[in-house]
Amino acid sequence: MAIDLSTEAGQVTYRRSVTFLLMKTVHEMLPEAQVIDRFSIHKALYFELQNAGAVDKELVERIKSKMKELVAEKLPIIYKEVPKDEAIKIIEKHNMTYRLELFKQANFQKATFYQCGDYFDMLCGKLLDSTEGLDQFELDYYGDGMVLRTPMTEKGVCKIHELIGLPKLTSIRKETKKWAKILNCDYVADLNKLVGTDGFGDMVRVSEGLHEKKIAQIADHIADNIENLRVITIAGPSSSGKTSFAQRLRIQLRVNGIEPISLSLDDYYVNRVDTPLDEKGEYDFEALEAIDIKLFNEHLVKLMAGEEVKTPIYNFLTGQREWSDNPPKKIRPDQPIIIEGIHGLNEKLTSSVPRENKYKIYISALTPLSLDRHNRIPTTQARLLRRLVRDYKTRGFSGSATLHKWASVRAGEEKNIFPYQEEADIMFNSALIYELSLLKKYAVPMLNEISQDDPQYQKAQELLDFCSCFRGEVDESDVPNNSILREFIGGSVFFK
Repeated sequence: MAIDLSTEAGQVTYRRSVTFLLMKTVHEMLPEAQVIDRFSIHKALYFELQNAGAVDKELVERIKSKMKELVAEKLPIIYKEVPKDEAIKIIEKHNMTYRLELFKQANFQKATFYQCGDYFDMLCGKLLDSTEGLDQFELDYYGDGMVLRTPMTEKGVCKIHELIGLPKLTSIRKETKKWAKILNCDYVADLNKLVGTDGFGDMVRVSEGLHEKKIAQIADHIADNIENLRVITIAGPSSSGKTSFAQRLRIQLRVNGIEPISLSLDDYYVNRVDTPLDEKGEYDFEALEAIDIKLFNEHLVKLMAGEEVKTPIYNFLTGQREWSDNPPKKIRPDQPIIIEGIHGLNEKLTSSVPRENKYKIYISALTPLSLDRHNRIPTTQARLLRRLVRDYKTRGFSGSATLHKWASVRAGEEKNIFPYQEEADIMFNSALIYELSLLKKYAVPMLNEISQDDPQYQKAQELLDFCSCFRGEVDESDVPNNSILREFIGGSVFFK
């Protein structure tokens, strides 16, 4: 099977194939051990090893060396598609019983396996047909586990990137898994068991309670340091729930006796004719240069000095900045300014404000659920479903239109958001462990509308396969009207 590593699809297939090789290698070296696919971290994958004894650098080096040996042997990787009855026998024979429950719940009529020697596995997506050529990887000991790096594109260059430690992101990822433990819901099969029972509503309430507690803790920290923290920036990738989070933070600040004001970055866009162009010659509204940074910083400095400021309003129909008759803004020393936008973590956005006077918040939807031990749910998958549902319900976009735009959205995130993650003072995980069951209810009908002759058909089918893993007979009445999820499914008190 030929593969083009210059394409995203090729890179994903290659990485998945090397992951399969890693799991086969551990199976041969440590038959009782389990490789747990935990999360991605800067173009790399983080794995834990369970039942393997002490995990250290020496063990990881031995695993890496054995992987290279298996690559040199050019072992065939055989694809098998079998009916349900035979699949159950294979699952039981090869001790993959932790997958059996989800397999039955999803009512699959067939299953796909990959076999290499006597090792069987079920990975979501295509693999290469041999271990030959799978030598482009690095495996590192990191944070009591392993980090796998394979060729990925960044800034137009496909290569194995350097291992970059992201301690804040790693910490919030581990907190996310702790939340899953609290809710006794590590895997999709655990979630499916609760659908249709009183336990589901209880899980919704505890999940929302975890969000509220975290937001309250952030507000308490700001209140305790209000003399210094004058500017609060909130940034994160698409469909993270930034707007709902900002509103809930504002409420918690008011509970602390603090009255924040908001400045909308949208109103500081340069006139459309002055907007920078992207490589396709189209207006790049996500570029930092699309914002009048000089004027924005002038207004920040004046507000922080207690001066009155007349702020603009941007007319998106005419592409022109306008000045309204609204009264000017003025704040007290105990009133922080909340700024929500994709550039919030970039120091250039607020360069006139000393760093010690800023509190930067990074928000993303880092789902704590996995399909099973070897198949995590990518953060981008959950965010894409959120965006599909929101765009359809509130913006009138078809599923095909949203899928078509997703690649450019992701490119913008890679350029403008992810490089600045570790600049955050605090990270907030906006994922709700129950949300994919609810999103399925809305996403499936629009995905089914995408026809076979549509360029987005294959992606739609992949998402439909993913959604089929979830039970969707969910009563959403337990979801409160201030939930971040309401920003996407509707019924939010913040979006009248």
